[in-house]
Amino acid sequence: MTLPRLVFATRNPGKVKEIAQLLDGHFTVVGLDEIGCHEDVPETADTIAGNAIQKAEYVKQHYNVDCFADDTGLEVSALNGAPGVYTARYAGPEKDANANMDKLLGALQGQPDRGARFKTVIALTSDQGTQTFEGICRGTIAMRRSGVDGFGYDPVFMPEESEATFAEMEASEKNRISHRGKAVRAMVAKLKNNG
Repeated sequence: MTLPRLVFATRNPGKVKEIAQLLDGHFTVVGLDEIGCHEDVPETADTIAGNAIQKAEYVKQHYNVDCFADDTGLEVSALNGAPGVYTARYAGPEKDANANMDKLLGALQGQPDRGARFKTVIALTSDQGTQTFEGICRGTIAMRRSGVDGFGYDPVFMPEESEATFAEMEASEKNRISHRGKAVRAMVAKLKNNG
């Protein structure tokens, strides 16, 4: 049986792999390169949800494929919710994960409140329109990096009730509790209900 294909509006292989595991058995997930989309997909909205919707609708409009896009923000209490919508480019437009983590750890130096949350919004666009799904994972920012798996801020984010960072977890454990995992499961439930 051939699984239906869903396009994920990203070029990040780590994200494609993570989502493919969550959708295993339901859909085949492909990234932008696999549909010949090599241009920069716009994400100029001022909210996390707005960016996800903008990306998904751009791909649907220009490539006529059902598509989902996500946008994720790390919201740190002591930084008034920053970096938020600027999470990927916190330290600059290069979207350098190491530079982002360095800047974050520097900003929190000596700060007793290290509370944070990851928020993911997924926008799913098809001929029926656009729907959004949200997932939140609360936790804290570690004092230093730890772990080698995952991507982005995973080496410095410790989810609630865990002594490990996301980067120290097995993928299955991270997917079970992560913001992206929660949002994807909400999307999968909707897709399965729609047959």
